[in-house]
Amino acid sequence: MNINLLDKMKENKVFPIIRSKNPEEILKTARAIINGGLDVIEINVGNSKIYNTIEELSKETIICAGGIITSVQAQIAIDCGAKIISSPIFSTSLVKISKDRQIPFIAGTSTANEAYKAWQARIPVVKVFPATALGGVEYIENILRPMPFLNIIAQGDVKLNEVKAYINAGALAVGIGRNLTAGFSCEEITQRTKQLLESLKR
Repeated sequence: MNINLLDKMKENKVFPIIRSKNPEEILKTARAIINGGLDVIEINVGNSKIYNTIEELSKETIICAGGIITSVQAQIAIDCGAKIISSPIFSTSLVKISKDRQIPFIAGTSTANEAYKAWQARIPVVKVFPATALGGVEYIENILRPMPFLNIIAQGDVKLNEVKAYINAGALAVGIGRNLTAGFSCEEITQRTKQLLESLKR
């Protein structure tokens, strides 16, 4: 299954990210998010056990393997069923794997220069991280003003009530991690996901 990443991000607007070293916790959290209405989830590869979790969840929804730094990590994740790879960095070796395996790659960037270089490498979507620490919504606006052709995912400690502002500023989607899930039950995560998606329709 080939994923049109641009279309998916444009449709969902919210890109949930799960960071945990506990496979059981990842499974429960991911399923709570799926029940809330999202069908693309980033699972951070914190240790080798997470690959089995990716394999299991890939049968239920579209999984992006996150935190990928090396070519070996990328290859294993793809072999386990990941349909997207995401990295905190822009790596030419990951660009090559993305093209060879026909799997979308989300490159991590912090500056306008890095984002532009990723675009030049024909990476369809770049994430600006850590968005909040870099200046939040205004920072995204400042990058997109001279380069409106960039497809940006804003990510990094974004609060749920800030998501709409990032979308209005021109972000394709917004990455949300602990602010969606940390400290909440599965039922609460499902409800919070539904409420967030509903708020973006207003």
